[in-house]
Amino acid sequence: MAAEPTPPNLADMQYWTWVMGRAQQMMMEQGLAATGTDGETTPPWPIVPGINDPETMTRMRDFWTDSLTMWQRMLDPAAAAATPVEEPADRARDKRFKADAWRNQPYFDWVRRSYFTIADHLLGSVDAMEGVPEKQKVQMRFAAQGFIDAMSPSNFALTNPEVIEKTIETRGQNLLDGLRNMMADMKKGQMTHVDPNAFEVGRNLATTPGKVVHRTPLYELIQYAPTTDKVMGVPLIIFPPWINRFYILDLTAEKSFIRWCVDQGITVFMVSWKSADASMKDIVWDDYVAAQIDAIDTVRDALDVPAVHTIGYCVAGTTLAATLALLTARDEADKVASATFFTAQVDFSNAGELQNFVDDDQLKLVASLSPDGYLDGRYMAATFNLLRGRDLIWNYVTNNYLMGKDYAPFDLLHWNGDTTNLPAKWHLGYLTDLYRDNRLAQPGSMVVDGTPIDLTTVRTPSYIQAGREDHIAPADSVWKITDLFQGPLKFVLAGSGHIAGVVNPPAARKYQYWTNDADVETLDDFVAGATETKGSWWPDWVAWLRARDDATVAAKRARVPGKGKLPAITDAPGDYVRAR
Repeated sequence: MAAEPTPPNLADMQYWTWVMGRAQQMMMEQGLAATGTDGETTPPWPIVPGINDPETMTRMRDFWTDSLTMWQRMLDPAAAAATPVEEPADRARDKRFKADAWRNQPYFDWVRRSYFTIADHLLGSVDAMEGVPEKQKVQMRFAAQGFIDAMSPSNFALTNPEVIEKTIETRGQNLLDGLRNMMADMKKGQMTHVDPNAFEVGRNLATTPGKVVHRTPLYELIQYAPTTDKVMGVPLIIFPPWINRFYILDLTAEKSFIRWCVDQGITVFMVSWKSADASMKDIVWDDYVAAQIDAIDTVRDALDVPAVHTIGYCVAGTTLAATLALLTARDEADKVASATFFTAQVDFSNAGELQNFVDDDQLKLVASLSPDGYLDGRYMAATFNLLRGRDLIWNYVTNNYLMGKDYAPFDLLHWNGDTTNLPAKWHLGYLTDLYRDNRLAQPGSMVVDGTPIDLTTVRTPSYIQAGREDHIAPADSVWKITDLFQGPLKFVLAGSGHIAGVVNPPAARKYQYWTNDADVETLDDFVAGATETKGSWWPDWVAWLRARDDATVAAKRARVPGKGKLPAITDAPGDYVRAR
């Protein structure tokens, strides 16, 4: 068991009882004085909001009352055990404090409860601030929550009973192992989440058979080999986000969306974006739109088909929306038979916690971090880790730096750490024009390749998927696509978040999704009348896709990679995905 401070003797308890009694008396006196000596509602001295106004004084008094109550529980464990305090469900489930010692040992119980008390009062003080713009208050709350997560007693060796116990058990070897892990991370400039030797692209990740059949300075186009005798006549092109590697959709064979699509009889093409280097310093958003159109035209010509199905994931979905608007403006919308959007935003008025990183000062910082014309992907990875700091930062500080544990093999976290660099001009323009100024949602405000674009002109049939717990592209933000697009739309709300809500193979039998065929105006209305279906939404999507066009063709000639107009350049997963 973890070491525990020596219990107080009778004299100590008598002394601390006097201290607590005196403190309570002082607070009562101050509480009376705060209302004025003669019963007035205001004191005779100036009131400073946030310092000595009645609401602040009440919060301070409550804080000290809660603190003293916890002292009493620690000094008298028997009385504490006789009068247990019910805790909120989220705290009872908090994985940071799952060890029995956090509740069974009075000292560590006091440490844990004190932490939560301080956290509650700190966040309460931010929420109670008056005269502060709402956007600034949200940023302050985000910063306060980040500070609270960082200061958790579970993150420090001397206040974590599990670390103390492990240190005694191993005679400090855990701390030496943890120091080795920390120094390795400092050397590479990035926090490690997974065993670096457990996975390798092309060996046990991104293994769906295929060929690179087209290459430009910005992307490689991969065509996957068919596994069925017949395939859908309309092929599918997937545009993944270039913020990460494409193989999020081709993880291990059991999780691969690409492999599943091929097995459903779909001719699948995947775009693999090049990680930015100094040669891409002038790349802007228009270039990514042009790349999507180039891929669409390349596949149409290679397979001799009039149109293609498309998928855009996250930022590539945002770009796909602009691509559809540009094709519409050029009277070429019929090149795309359908568009599917995975957790993609087009209206950024309610774009979630990433908006905390797009004020003018932070945009200047982003510009300063890109002296060679591209942003090192490690900065972006750190930003996304901050959005889930408790899970993606401090959990690993505790387990791998303090406990000295080995890293677990986890394909999703391997992908998460496989960073890509971003073109600096594109990145700064994206944050400014979309996240900060929300120009894409304003008809005619954005100009692509010299053409003003308007999302309200898009009539392409669209399948729009959002994650119920998505903290990167919140569901109510993704929903706003339905307020702009005019064509036949189907919105699906999936269980889980930005990644697990998408990468959810049917065989896993995890999560659920909601559909609603009624004509509703808001996400709340959608949810209120939605039908829940257990498991993956993938079968629902492929049924929707077949409903657009169920014609099939033989899986031969151009439907086999390298057998048509496009010769094979190299085997999948290609070269760009391996570039660092």
